[in-house]
Amino acid sequence: MLDLLSQPQAWAAFAALVTMEIVLGIDNLIFISIVSGKLPEKQARIAQRVGLSLALILRLALLSVIAWIVGLTAPVIDLGIQGALGEHGEPSFETAFSWRDIILIAGGAFLCVKATQEIHHKVSPEAHSDGGTKAVTSLGAAIVQIIALDAVFSVDSILTAIGMTDQLPIMVAAVIVAVGVMFAAAGPVTRFVNNNPTVVMLALAFLLMIGMVLIAEGFGRHVPKGYIYSAMAFAVVVEVLNMLSRRRRTKAQHPA
Repeated sequence: MLDLLSQPQAWAAFAALVTMEIVLGIDNLIFISIVSGKLPEKQARIAQRVGLSLALILRLALLSVIAWIVGLTAPVIDLGIQGALGEHGEPSFETAFSWRDIILIAGGAFLCVKATQEIHHKVSPEAHSDGGTKAVTSLGAAIVQIIALDAVFSVDSILTAIGMTDQLPIMVAAVIVAVGVMFAAAGPVTRFVNNNPTVVMLALAFLLMIGMVLIAEGFGRHVPKGYIYSAMAFAVVVEVLNMLSRRRRTKAQHPA
């Protein structure tokens, strides 16, 4: 362990892994913020703390059985279907699925369904007039949904960590730091999302896109993360400009 502290490459791997874990954790944090935002303030804080604590516990637990996690990439189901070939002669989709693929597909489908339900709740007058039956109405329901997505994001996070370094202490330290950053950002992110309704819709669109990416990954179609986060960053910049425009227009209409 002490040897790692004196190795520049270890520090470089740690910095890269922390950055990657924080970026991957943004998806997890957005989901927790939206789900907990439907609860009373006191319960929302409990849901956030439980969700982020579980995220840390799940990641550390998965690191403790790292050999088993690596084995999740071995095919367990082969449908034997010959898919169409891509432009380079490779199959357009996988027909042999590992446990990791199954987890990603199931998690992506859940995320798509949840995001679609929330978008419907936001745009449909009927959803608001009937009391919002699609909304989370209890702390238990919120925590169950958070646990389900924590599991999916944790598997994806740890497999990413394994691909970046083979040093377990570096992985553990990076995961702890990344989740600590998520803890610190949870309150501000939730308040910002709740105070800006258009941001909620943007976040739900992000979750829908992430769900589709997880499904694609499960079917063996890798989507470079750089494209995804570049698109998200561009959308955020546009939304910030819209928010500034609305704020200045409001000030002009209602001068102090």
